[in-house]
Amino acid sequence: MTSASPKLIIIGLDCMEPSLVFEQWRQDLPNLSRLMAQGSYGRLESSIPAITVPAWSCMTSGRDPGELGIYGFRNRRDRTYNSMGISDGRAVKVPRLWDILGEAGWTVATISVPGTSPPYAVNGSLVSCFLTPSREVPFTHPPELAAQIVDWMPDFLMDVPDFRSDAKDEILHHLYQLCDQRFTLAEKLIQRDAPDFLMLVDMGVDRIHHSFWKPMDPRHPQHEPNSPYANAIHDYYCHVDRRVGELLHHCSEETIVLVVSDHGARPLMGGICLNEWLIQQGYLVLKERPTEPTPLDQVEVDWSQTKAWGAGGYYGRVFLNVKGREPEGVIPLAEYEQTRSQLAEALTQLTDPAGNSLNIKPFKPQQIYQKVRGIAPDLLVYFDDLAWRSIGSVGYDSLYTTDNDTGADDANHAQYGLMIFHDPGRPPSGKQLEGAQIYDILPTLLDRFGITPPVGLRGKVLNC
Repeated sequence: MTSASPKLIIIGLDCMEPSLVFEQWRQDLPNLSRLMAQGSYGRLESSIPAITVPAWSCMTSGRDPGELGIYGFRNRRDRTYNSMGISDGRAVKVPRLWDILGEAGWTVATISVPGTSPPYAVNGSLVSCFLTPSREVPFTHPPELAAQIVDWMPDFLMDVPDFRSDAKDEILHHLYQLCDQRFTLAEKLIQRDAPDFLMLVDMGVDRIHHSFWKPMDPRHPQHEPNSPYANAIHDYYCHVDRRVGELLHHCSEETIVLVVSDHGARPLMGGICLNEWLIQQGYLVLKERPTEPTPLDQVEVDWSQTKAWGAGGYYGRVFLNVKGREPEGVIPLAEYEQTRSQLAEALTQLTDPAGNSLNIKPFKPQQIYQKVRGIAPDLLVYFDDLAWRSIGSVGYDSLYTTDNDTGADDANHAQYGLMIFHDPGRPPSGKQLEGAQIYDILPTLLDRFGITPPVGLRGKVLNC
């Protein structure tokens, strides 16, 4: 093994919540705590939206969702009304960290980083992410690495199956299996290939939040006290911490370590029926109202009378029906900006069921992104800093729900993830970083290794 293999390791923990690591459970996480004491750490502001897709691609490319043209897990493919589709790695048209390092002559190993399916050629190895449909399709570069992985791990998982279900014991089993496989694979690739750079992402942290937040958190409106799963998230964090420690034993003492999450997590307080509100306000007109909750794309919409419609998810998306832009557009282009601003203002007046402010933040893409590529929503909407999610289905008798319309879900995302940075070449500081954003990761790492960054990056170099 070379004297420093890898030179840089990034341990991505999707959705890991900073308050749990930095405050609540720090004493139970010795390896993360040691990295914090020896290096620097802080909250890391995510992209808007704070969603796995696009956040990891924002982090590794230094570009925002507008520049990437990726506004969420699902995006409009064209201007028709039912064209939402999943954005996989092919949507990312700019180089990411491992591409830039590879160009600089580094050998790389990239394991399960969201936005890497389907796999593509890198200077080293790449294992694709949770969007990979199954092991029956290509999931590695080089292709023969797949056979080696299956030889090492015959039951290799791409994701936790059915994590939005009530089969809690089965979910837990698969969570640990997924985590162990990612860390073990990283260890094996370090031993076999001695790459200069390795990055892995464990999706298990995200999945356990969505499955087990209710029993953990008394703030949750559906808290389950005395549940046998009350400590499930805590115990998983402790397990991840152990695996971090074991993985670092396979690295050189000179290896620079970044532990990072793409966003945080919080209890899901409820759902706002966005399309029901648009119907109530006269923006969305249905030909026939369903008698039970139904996805909007399964309902007949009167597009000749409709000015706007919405999509569900951890945040809301509103699309305007613009003349000459959408097939049956009704809003004249000259009235577009006025209509959009009026709709945004009306949204901010929405309250929770008790009449309290929902602190609603409607964002116009042109105001928050450096560029706007692809087909962006006309508005992105945060309900109470993501405490409430957006419900896209119609047929509810209320503007509010307690449950997610796409399956069981205990948690929502939070705008701030975390970063812990340990550079053995610098004296221990244990300092807390302030003002760090997801876009700062790429320029900071390239600066540390003296590599010229691509032109036009959004982020800054952090003093860490």
